[in-house]
Amino acid sequence: MNLDEFRKTTRDWLDENCPASMRDRAVHFEDAYDVYNTDDARLWLERAAERGWTAPQWPKEYGGGGLSREEGKIFAEEMADTRALPPSAGMGLSMIGPTLLEFGTDAQKQHHLPKITSGEVQWCQGYSEPGSGSDLASLKTKAVLDGDHFVINGQKIWTSGAEHADWMFVLVRTDPAAPKHEGISFLLLDMHQPAITTKPIELISGSSPFCETFFDDALAKKEDLIGELNKGWTVAKRLLQYERSGPGDSGGGIRKSKPPLNPIAKIAKDYLGEIDGRIADPVVRDEVLRHTMMERSLQLTARRVGEENKSTGAPGAATSIFKYLGSTLTKNGSQLKSTLRGTRGLAWDGPFEKDELEATHGWLRDRAVTIYGGTNEVQLNILAQRVLGLPD
Repeated sequence: MNLDEFRKTTRDWLDENCPASMRDRAVHFEDAYDVYNTDDARLWLERAAERGWTAPQWPKEYGGGGLSREEGKIFAEEMADTRALPPSAGMGLSMIGPTLLEFGTDAQKQHHLPKITSGEVQWCQGYSEPGSGSDLASLKTKAVLDGDHFVINGQKIWTSGAEHADWMFVLVRTDPAAPKHEGISFLLLDMHQPAITTKPIELISGSSPFCETFFDDALAKKEDLIGELNKGWTVAKRLLQYERSGPGDSGGGIRKSKPPLNPIAKIAKDYLGEIDGRIADPVVRDEVLRHTMMERSLQLTARRVGEENKSTGAPGAATSIFKYLGSTLTKNGSQLKSTLRGTRGLAWDGPFEKDELEATHGWLRDRAVTIYGGTNEVQLNILAQRVLGLPD
């Protein structure tokens, strides 16, 4: 099948199989569990997984679609044009899956990847600890090899979705005498054991996506060590690059036939009025335009870097651009949406519209995006040292 035929087949399949409730909406990771825990979402996942389109460019042997890069790009464009939500989401697809494809053994890939593509298993991340956030390599959670298992003791924090997760990828210290960037190992850990306790943390926005996670002689199998013992820092850094690479590594679909939705422009028109289809206030119009142009620039940059990565097959330090700019735009966008609504942009409860109430919660929630997942300051340091080559 040539690419034009593939595009038509893909468009027809999406039109027929993606439920209406799984279109024309944005989902933040804090809301993902509720959004994907519906009958329509499960139907959408089942249909896509059967075709291999939860992970369209992963190898077919692991439940992926086996698409070429060109086909993957077309798939992403048609998904965007259909305004369909991904059939599955989470750290399995975006983080640990690509990492296993690069670092995992054949047995590890065969065991874990098909359960990710089918949506059978959900994953969470065990990186940060109290006192070891931006300085992640100072972590203290300890793992001791005892026969065929690692015995784990310690605590993680900000473990997103841990209360719903089946497995965790976790950084542990396996050689306390080694320098802090050494002596760290990367393990996969079954969350369904009594030695693991999770406690959700309620945030100022009212949601509780993050958890404290405690290990009291928790067990991880020896064969679930990823990479070499005491060399987990290399794996951990690569996983973060996969997380930050975003759409650029999968083709970076951009809508073609339909104009992109611009919720900020719509809010400005709804609350401030419009003249001949344009935002009435020229100052606000300029601000919305600048924000929209930066979003578009980020998307195109991600796509360009994805093209550059074809030669290496893996993302690099430049992915910190996406985390830095993406989180900044998210934070500024939420602030702008609230500002445009005026006093109704501060709604918390009472006689307000649903989207006004959600916007206030989102504004509070997004104050944190430049902190979690690697602070903006950390990203700037990475870019300065590893992309620009500036001295320490």
